[in-house]
Amino acid sequence: MLQAAVPYEIGEPLVRRQRHLMSRLPEPLPEPRERRDIPTRARRHDQDSHAAPPITLAPVLQDRTVRMSVVIAQMPVVWDVEANLGTVRNVVGEARPGDVVVLPEGMLSGYGEDLTPLDDLDPALLGRAVERVAELAVQRRVHIFAGSLLPCGDGWCNAGLFFSAEGGHAVYRKINLAMNERGRLRAGDGLPTFSVPLPEGHVTVGVQLCREIRFPEQWQHLASADARLFVYLTNAANVREPGGVWRSHLISRAAENQRFLVSANLAHPDQHCPSMVVSPRGEVLGELPMGPAGVLRRDVDLAEAGDWYLGQRRQDVVSLTYRGNPGS
Repeated sequence: MLQAAVPYEIGEPLVRRQRHLMSRLPEPLPEPRERRDIPTRARRHDQDSHAAPPITLAPVLQDRTVRMSVVIAQMPVVWDVEANLGTVRNVVGEARPGDVVVLPEGMLSGYGEDLTPLDDLDPALLGRAVERVAELAVQRRVHIFAGSLLPCGDGWCNAGLFFSAEGGHAVYRKINLAMNERGRLRAGDGLPTFSVPLPEGHVTVGVQLCREIRFPEQWQHLASADARLFVYLTNAANVREPGGVWRSHLISRAAENQRFLVSANLAHPDQHCPSMVVSPRGEVLGELPMGPAGVLRRDVDLAEAGDWYLGQRRQDVVSLTYRGNPGS
């Protein structure tokens, strides 16, 4: 039989209310079981052959503050290198020194489900666009993450590029290609991380592209490689995708790894993945409306990232083995 609702008074301690509703609740309330200051204890293996191994807690960065100002740009992406470069200039022109600017997948080259326009893409023109963005990063003293198709040997790859405010750029080549990319683009063979210089020191960042949101083992490897921030670049505008699924994936990748996640999608009426910032707890700290172009700025403290859950993995039962190119 349903019990009558008990009114709740503003300011009433929650514990008192819980005890009123749950007369069998133990007194006093037990301490929460999941706390970072709990000393780790486990039975000796020789006492129980099936006992879980002792929990190893990796250190967290709570002894210092690591501030980062992130700017997400949800912008149109077209098959026109000069037009895309103009969009990047406009976004970076509004950024402040020290900002980390994040732009969508295919931002420089253009991108779409139909890759036929790739036949007419000029590698030399694209190469000059990459050089221009590298110059912009130095001139404006900002760090930039942006996607682009890039020449790879005698073919093309889908890449995420990091342009440092200190000069130069580095590349991540997408390892898990979408179905429309297979047979047309070359897959990468490694999961590199990038070192982003900040006033408090260098911070490690991992990059993933579009459908790689569906492969959590890649994200866990990047977290194990000490990435404190995930940068996710996508070109997700597909009416066949159910609403909300990719948003849920983003929150899960952040929370399960206790990492900040920043996603940038293109501006498109059929957009099915949001551009947003997610905390290591899975909290959405900011989100742009899907569809129109927009810019979102958030300040985050990367010291909030941690290894509490990663440190409790039962790697004696299940573990990941990285076979990627060590040089990637």
